[in-house]
Amino acid sequence: MNRLIERCAMLDVHKAQVTACVRVPDGDGGRRQEIREFRTTTAGLITLADWLRSWAVTVVGMESTGVYWRAIYYLLEDEFECQLFNARHLRHVPGRKSDVQDAEWGCQLIEHGLVRTSFVPPRPLRELRDLVRYRKAKIQERGREVQRVEKTLQDAGIKLSSVASEVLGKSARLMLDAMISGTHDPQLLAELAKGALRKKIPALREALEGRFTGHHALLVGQMLAQIDFLDETIATLSERVEELTGPFSREIELLDTIPGVDKRAAEMLLAEIGPDMSRFPTEHHLASWGGMCPGQRESGGKQHSAATRKGSKWLRGTLTECSKAIVRTKGTYLSARYHRIKSRRGHAKATVATGHKILTAAYHVLDKGVPYNELGEEFFYRRDTENTERYKRRLVHQLERLGHQVTLDPLPEAA
Repeated sequence: MNRLIERCAMLDVHKAQVTACVRVPDGDGGRRQEIREFRTTTAGLITLADWLRSWAVTVVGMESTGVYWRAIYYLLEDEFECQLFNARHLRHVPGRKSDVQDAEWGCQLIEHGLVRTSFVPPRPLRELRDLVRYRKAKIQERGREVQRVEKTLQDAGIKLSSVASEVLGKSARLMLDAMISGTHDPQLLAELAKGALRKKIPALREALEGRFTGHHALLVGQMLAQIDFLDETIATLSERVEELTGPFSREIELLDTIPGVDKRAAEMLLAEIGPDMSRFPTEHHLASWGGMCPGQRESGGKQHSAATRKGSKWLRGTLTECSKAIVRTKGTYLSARYHRIKSRRGHAKATVATGHKILTAAYHVLDKGVPYNELGEEFFYRRDTENTERYKRRLVHQLERLGHQVTLDPLPEAA
């Protein structure tokens, strides 16, 4: 078997210790192997780096074990070529199982190039990725807190959400603050409505009549304080994200041209896949890496349905949200594609397929540096009518599924 790397090392990473295996030439045409354990403290990792340097190692590999690999990777990446391996993929390569044997076997796989490396973005993108992920978590937490407010109001018999479109809109917030302060008269609370909501004052009076006690006031007050804190946190994170995305403002603008993708979604996409598409040979490789393409399961020459592979949950979640936003748009290619697939495969599969298309569009937008090209909702109709026979077969098949027997007779040609 051809040896691709002469001096390599494999690290079996754990929380408190790391087992390192080095394989180098022994001077007689063979291979020399050394194994040693190190602590994962900073002092221990510096000792590890010195040890690897003493063996003139060029490539260092490790598994993506939780978050424990990060400190080691970040410390070594400036001096060595670090390769991160998917633990699931490495387990599928035959071998033995123990810390020492894992390191030995992994080192042999590295020197022969038998494992695929994972994509680790450069440091600026890693910082951006941490920020947008944390901001997303805070936004989700805020949403859960708003739901708790609504649940508490329902418990008190307050039907504010049945009249106001937003439980925490400007008018609704004034009413909630007044109720917490001890005002429970529906007439007075309804008069706090602002703008268009004043047209619904009679309905508000009825909705605000309930059993809002001191117990509910304590709960809602704490929830609103938590929501205010989360709003401040999200604003602070957004300011920092704005600074880090300054050099990529053009890429953000291009991603924002894709239907369903707003600025925050564009920032998340950029942080997850990066602005450089050269690391992905084609858009299909990007979709596969992101876990947004159909799984492959072939047996007996037949293709069977299979689940999508695992990818970044943050990327998948963002693409899913963008897909659901597209459903509410009109006149777009992606919306037409969603409804076309939904009629055959259902909402879930149509959502993933639309997310796949958004990711593919993002690849071309970033790779070519051009805005998204809208094909329009008539794209599929034009394509089908250009192939008349296929279009006829599809229409006949739809009628047959509805229980009709179809016979096609061509119209007589006009004289």
